[in-house]
Amino acid sequence: MPADIVGVGISVPDKVLTNADLEKMVDTSDEWIVTRTGIKERRVVGPDTNVSDLAAEAGLAAIRDSGLNPEEIDLVMVATGSPEMIWPSTACLAQAKMKLSDCAAFDIQAACTSFVYGLTTADALLSSGAFKNILLIGAETISRFVNWKDRNTCVLFGDGAGAVVLQTAEEGFGVLSSYLSARGSGAEMLKIPAGGSGQVHSAEAINEDSHTIKMRGSDVFRFALKALPESVEEALKKADLGIEDVDYFIPHQANQRIIEAAIERLGLPEEKVVVNIAEYGNTSAASIPLALEDIYSNGQLKRGDVIVLAAFGAGLTWGANVIRWGGRRTS
Repeated sequence: MPADIVGVGISVPDKVLTNADLEKMVDTSDEWIVTRTGIKERRVVGPDTNVSDLAAEAGLAAIRDSGLNPEEIDLVMVATGSPEMIWPSTACLAQAKMKLSDCAAFDIQAACTSFVYGLTTADALLSSGAFKNILLIGAETISRFVNWKDRNTCVLFGDGAGAVVLQTAEEGFGVLSSYLSARGSGAEMLKIPAGGSGQVHSAEAINEDSHTIKMRGSDVFRFALKALPESVEEALKKADLGIEDVDYFIPHQANQRIIEAAIERLGLPEEKVVVNIAEYGNTSAASIPLALEDIYSNGQLKRGDVIVLAAFGAGLTWGANVIRWGGRRTS
């Protein structure tokens, strides 16, 4: 049986960095940022908060929401492009901070597509019978990798975490289909060069600014205009559904213009699209669960609603999940 979401939780830093704040830091303006991205503010962690802290807070909130006891979680997955360390995994660090019982824990890394890759993996693991209660967390502290002198990238990113608890679904509910793809030949479009074994952190790397985000913005934009709607179309095709069957579309919150172009190509009305980029900016792997929580916590979701999640990111990676919302089932 496929995976179904039975609990949702989020965690965002207290500090809000507005466009007005950025005007004092770099050559930009609120009008320039909003016109090009749709972003008005973003959340940024302080020096004493790490990605595992956000992951743990969101994870515990999702477990509480599910009604499960923490010891019933048998797998923790953290989808992140900003891991706390090379090793151990952020999932293990978050597991410890949540004080969970011994269980499996690992990270999923597909940049901004990490949550979609993670949900696809969790769905397969639940369907196989290997696990019963999976905690999937999308968590990022992307601000740690931002060059605050580069106005083309520093205005985009924010920090945060969103989590879901997953169980096997009732017949006809849960994850109906998934579509994943990647194109490694596009790796140079969007990357953080230093920090891995290819270029370890060093004084030279810092002097060269190799530890911050490098993005060929126009190339990424063109890629996203094709990849985002393609992901939706392919996932819906696998689920034997059409665009008219979609109740909610939750895209990766990268850029308002990309989202608008995607829904125009897909023929989706704006009222079916969940967007919170103005408030949070691009939170990478956390953006989809943060947006999901918006419509979950305000009671918009109804049993039987068809939700499409879709993302694209560095790698290049892209993908989508189609879900029929089943609601709670934790017993």
